[in-house]
Amino acid sequence: MESAEIRRRWLSFFEERGHTVVPSASLIADDPTLLLVPAGMVPFKPYFLGEVKPPFARAASVQKCVRTPDIEEVGKTTRHGTFFQMCGNFSFGDYFKEGAIKLAWELLTSSVEHGGYGLEPEKLWITVYQDDDEAEQIWRDVVGVPAERIQRLGKKDNFWSMGVPGPCGPCSEINYDRGPEFGVEGGPAVNDERYVEIWNLVFMQYERGQGTGKDDFEILGDLPSKNIDTGLGLERLAMILQGVQNMYETDTLKVVIDKATELTGVRYGQDQESDVSLRVVADHMRTSVMLIGDGVTPGNEGRGYVLRRIMRRAVRNMRLLGASGPVVGELVDTVIRTMGEQYPELETDRKRIETVALAEEAAFLKALKGGTNILDTAVTETKAAGGTVLSGDKAFLLHDTWGFPIDLTLEMAAEQGLSVDEEGFRRLMKEQRERAKADAQAKKTGHADVSAYRAIADTAGATEFVGYTNTEGETTVVGLLVNGVSSPAATEGDEVEVVLDRTPFYAEGGGQIADTGRIRLHSGAVIEVRDVQQPVPGVSVHKGSVQVGEVTVGSTAYATIDVKRRRAIARAHSATHLTHQALRDALGPTAAQAGSENQPGRFRFDFGSPSAVPQAVMTDVEQKINEVLARELDVHAEVMPIDEAKRQGAIAEFGEKYGEKVRVVTIGDFSKELCGGTHVHNTAQLGLVKLLGESSIGSGVRRIEALVGVDAYHFLAKEHTVVAQLQELVKGRPEELPDKISAMLGKLKDAEKEIEKFRAEKVLQAAAGLVQGARDVRGVAVVTGQVPDGTSADDLRKLVLDVRGRIPGDRPAVVALFTTANGRPLTVIATNEAARERGLKAGELVRTAAKTLGGGGGGKPDVAQGGGQNVEAIGEAVEAVERLVAETA
Repeated sequence: MESAEIRRRWLSFFEERGHTVVPSASLIADDPTLLLVPAGMVPFKPYFLGEVKPPFARAASVQKCVRTPDIEEVGKTTRHGTFFQMCGNFSFGDYFKEGAIKLAWELLTSSVEHGGYGLEPEKLWITVYQDDDEAEQIWRDVVGVPAERIQRLGKKDNFWSMGVPGPCGPCSEINYDRGPEFGVEGGPAVNDERYVEIWNLVFMQYERGQGTGKDDFEILGDLPSKNIDTGLGLERLAMILQGVQNMYETDTLKVVIDKATELTGVRYGQDQESDVSLRVVADHMRTSVMLIGDGVTPGNEGRGYVLRRIMRRAVRNMRLLGASGPVVGELVDTVIRTMGEQYPELETDRKRIETVALAEEAAFLKALKGGTNILDTAVTETKAAGGTVLSGDKAFLLHDTWGFPIDLTLEMAAEQGLSVDEEGFRRLMKEQRERAKADAQAKKTGHADVSAYRAIADTAGATEFVGYTNTEGETTVVGLLVNGVSSPAATEGDEVEVVLDRTPFYAEGGGQIADTGRIRLHSGAVIEVRDVQQPVPGVSVHKGSVQVGEVTVGSTAYATIDVKRRRAIARAHSATHLTHQALRDALGPTAAQAGSENQPGRFRFDFGSPSAVPQAVMTDVEQKINEVLARELDVHAEVMPIDEAKRQGAIAEFGEKYGEKVRVVTIGDFSKELCGGTHVHNTAQLGLVKLLGESSIGSGVRRIEALVGVDAYHFLAKEHTVVAQLQELVKGRPEELPDKISAMLGKLKDAEKEIEKFRAEKVLQAAAGLVQGARDVRGVAVVTGQVPDGTSADDLRKLVLDVRGRIPGDRPAVVALFTTANGRPLTVIATNEAARERGLKAGELVRTAAKTLGGGGGGKPDVAQGGGQNVEAIGEAVEAVERLVAETA
């Protein structure tokens, strides 16, 4: 049974039994404590935490998931993978243990002809929590599983929680016996390789307290409403139903391995080392495609770094297998064709996915070249110092900065006759991971911060937003927090967070910043509102300070936003939509929105592009936008089902989470986007849009910054003034300015070259005099001295090498010259071959000199460079060099 059919049967089975089918959420987690969705229940987390009332009593989904804590183990074992699909069924106060157990058993053991998976009942083993008598009784007496195939396990294995205070409960796992060829008998308590877990049923019935581990927290009591959360690993079930040894041999991964073998000529199953690389390639390329498909772009932090790391591991392993040229394009095509049946959006978005992936491969191949140069320098320095081990910090630098996998550093160092301090590298990696884990743990405590807002939401309900049509209106204070704590009242000077039953204030979201304004209570109290956020979905929290009087919960009030500021923001937001569409028209659908920020009179817009946008294209985009303004197109918004919005061609932003009903903003016949923000009524209200330029903010992501309306006019007015001043200076018309200024800069550059040439010649003229002043130190000609201040490092190096070249080659020579550049001492030291035979190495000499100068330096045995902080110590540095020469020679 193919993976796509397993997925289809799951959703069909539960839909027929009253469950709402919920599409997979994006891998980009809608949760500040998570980078990526690691479990099937994550999209339902607000329902389980009580932040939002679930819109259904029963639900089923097949959720895309990514986990990367054990990324180094991927490929080494056949059980570790980064991307997987979690089939889940959920109950919110509806059925509980017996219902979940019976549904699971029915689907697993029903025949294929009747819509089930057709597993043999006698091969299924059950584990339950050690104290869960009820679950064991249901499995034994209701379902009919023999008692000898039911095992009890402890809290570590069969008890579930989110890792923070909140819902928790015992779980029951269904395991499949793969037979004696996979190990000894005795059930999952004895051998989890033979008895592989396929389905976990979580019975959420308790509330947990504080704690840090899996089993060191307190159970506070029963939940008011008992819920069900189950998860079945699609890949594990596919492994069983397809009769293969491991998940890498299932249909969606084996085809990628086959493509990798085709590209490299290496057969799978022939060699353990190459098998590991092939599994890494298959897993990582599938994960990369799924992440890019959901809007993740490679970067150096957060989820972007996760993508970059796994893509580079895949490319590196292809090179280990023998691939020499680009390979990502064909691998991406294979993944899209394989996964496209389950996720049609991959085919729809194929061009953008391929563009991002190919750009990252090219960037890594370039980084390999640059990193190789760094490694070569480190190897040279290590050998020059007489070492045989490349330091752990160098290996970590190559890994962290250049993306060099440690195995690449080990291999290349070995080719140079060096080993690597792996222990030091692992220690630095461990420290980095521990810092990341500590940050993640600290973020998890954020759940406690929203409890006060959830309490208000439970009592007063969601805030009604009336700001699309009104900028002011009557309202009631339904919640009040002072210094983060719920309070019945607040007085003048207090910093407060106010929740209203209805509000004209727009809460920050979708790239649009929040409104500001005032809330005037009928009692005379006044609150100055500086910011509005939604820490809990649907609840707008107005942050500000009490200016006058006393604020109490239950008071009626009149809320007024800063209308001038709102209109400026609305102009910016509408201009963002126009820019997005104009860019897509110019560059194609790959120019998808990757973020935005709309402020009064200005905006920034981030979009996907593998390279810089030519200035001519930027000019055309700006012209098109302003032509749309002149057409005076009407702007209107409409709420509709998301399927209808997609049918109409509305553009959605990657990473945004949308409900079943969405708001669609349409600008004439030019633009149509899903958007919850505020906008102008007609494009003529924008007046003018001026694009200031575009720049890179990460691999494959560009940013445009622009001005709108009066702000754009002010900018152009200033530019006009500057042009007028330049006209006066160069005595030319505006259209002549580029040529005239270019000619002036050319003359200036030629003059600078002549000055530099004269200075270099003057420096080199000193070479003969310096040679004549050479001192003999134990048979070594030592030339030291200080050349004029301001001599560049390049000129100083040329002078040192020129002086060394004037000394007969059979006479050992050391040349050490010093200068001051930008207020800091600089030295270059060179030795000839005869001196090096006497043990005199430039790198060691320069380190001695630089240490005296209060700095550092290094280089090769024949020439090295250093610097420091203390100009006054140049004389002492000269003496230190001469002493070292005397001691060594």
